[in-house]
Amino acid sequence: MLIHPQFDPVAFSIGPVSVRWYGIMYLVGFAAFYLLARLRCREEWRGLKVSDLEDLLFYGILGVVIGGRLGFCFFYQPGFYIHHLERVFAIWEGGMSVHGGMLGVAAAIAYFSVTHHKSFMKTADFVIPLAPVGLFFGRIGNFINGELWGRVTSPDFPFAMAFPQSGDMLPRHPSQLYECGLEGVLLFTLTWLYSRKPRPQGAPTGVFLLGYGVCRFLVEYVREPDWFLGIRALGFTRGQWLTMPLILLGLALLLHGYLGRRPRGAS
Repeated sequence: MLIHPQFDPVAFSIGPVSVRWYGIMYLVGFAAFYLLARLRCREEWRGLKVSDLEDLLFYGILGVVIGGRLGFCFFYQPGFYIHHLERVFAIWEGGMSVHGGMLGVAAAIAYFSVTHHKSFMKTADFVIPLAPVGLFFGRIGNFINGELWGRVTSPDFPFAMAFPQSGDMLPRHPSQLYECGLEGVLLFTLTWLYSRKPRPQGAPTGVFLLGYGVCRFLVEYVREPDWFLGIRALGFTRGQWLTMPLILLGLALLLHGYLGRRPRGAS
């Protein structure tokens, strides 16, 4: 059985200011997004230029941070935060939601599309293959912090790991690393390769939503539910319930793209 290395979550300090690895992972993810987006801008059929990227990235960062925080507060602990609104933006206390971050990014894309006179769906298809990069680095940050560990498993399981932060030394699934591999590496490879050539408009976004939904739904079976939630209705976790609409939306976009009457557009 492996033991979590218990990394120091603080990368370095400058006087009273501490810079945490989790925040650095976010910055690395945003930087990777920008660099990969520049590559995609070389192909004119994608509809975006390098000059558009600074605004797109800025709005996207706001969407991820604000949406991720609001999603955590009101998807996972609404009862608490409704009565403690002053704590909603206490992001130093921790708590971000991928589902909320996705809604925030959707809002950011919508705002960018309106202000820059772009197609929302075409912009989403441009952005979406880069999203798994951010998911990858975010889960690396979770692993460094020793949080969001998995459920108890057999000590003989090849990847069994004890997380002292959990308050016990039981063998658990390193679910953060599973998500790195599935939502990060696998989903990036799938969406990047799929979107290398023009596809029906909305289809790349559909592939991402469907792929993320399936990966997250499966990983939830070995991820320890949040202590304040536990297992919800029908034996599913809150994460699984939040993921189901993404799967349905992804399927709808793919069906509309391939079976709809609209002609293929470069996305």
